[in-house]
Amino acid sequence: MSFQNISGLSIEFVLGGFDSIQRPLPVGIVLLLVYLTSLLANLANIYFIVTDKHLHQPMYLFMCNLAIVDIVVCTSVCPTMICTLITGYKTISYAPCIFQMFLFHISSAMEMFAISAMAFDRFVAIASPLRYHSILSNFRCVLISIGLWILACALLIVCPATIIPLTVCHSTLKYVFCDYAALIRASCVDPNPYFNILSAVFSFFYFGSFGFICLTYIKIAVIVLKMSSKSDRKKVLNTCLSHLIVIMCFYVPTFVQVFLTRLGVVLTLEERHGLLIGAFLGPSLVNPFIYCLRTKEIRTKLIRILSKVEPAS
Repeated sequence: MSFQNISGLSIEFVLGGFDSIQRPLPVGIVLLLVYLTSLLANLANIYFIVTDKHLHQPMYLFMCNLAIVDIVVCTSVCPTMICTLITGYKTISYAPCIFQMFLFHISSAMEMFAISAMAFDRFVAIASPLRYHSILSNFRCVLISIGLWILACALLIVCPATIIPLTVCHSTLKYVFCDYAALIRASCVDPNPYFNILSAVFSFFYFGSFGFICLTYIKIAVIVLKMSSKSDRKKVLNTCLSHLIVIMCFYVPTFVQVFLTRLGVVLTLEERHGLLIGAFLGPSLVNPFIYCLRTKEIRTKLIRILSKVEPAS
């Protein structure tokens, strides 16, 4: 049975990814609290960086870009999941579904690009400290960030471009939000060729960005090994530690799923959903706290603001 062609925009999908959850309300409340915490923490980091001229430096501009990415990736899907869990309203129209899918995949790609840009920033700061500000000026950092957003949009336009011409055969999506796999499985086509297209695109993103990050840290490690001063080595380690934690929080869930699949471990739909949600919600929640607690300038700024708040008498 086929529904109206997707280009007609009259189709509504039913999100059935949470149907197996026995107590959706508590799960929805927890997800809402996590989302709000992530949103407020990332907005706070952006506020600290934008309002303090002393933080208008390349490293903090890249941190600001990462915070924007984290806000976008969470906001693209969390409201839909929270609404489904708390209110039980599972329906989403076609146009918002397509937009959600496109925004989610763009922001996921930008997370990799943002982390890679920060790795390059650390490499330049350690390899060429005297030329750091001439190589990475604030203007160039902004241009790099904008260019990466444009590149992500250009590469991932393939997602809506391959879905929009298709005809829908199923109105129920066994997913927790709209993504490429969900919409392809709802269409009247063999999904495998389309999955191969997306796999090729995201293999470029994942392994390209991860390879670039590994290369930069190998070069950083070579530089550190040549240092004679222990204090200099410790300083470099402290500089890179926050970024290394961010890298692990983002890539580990994805690689765990890939390795389990390669080993022949069959994950249930609920387990896949859990890994997917953890892969984007975990970094978005952890990143602002890592940089807030481990970056001296932002930590000092936060303490100064909190010290001005006098308790009510």
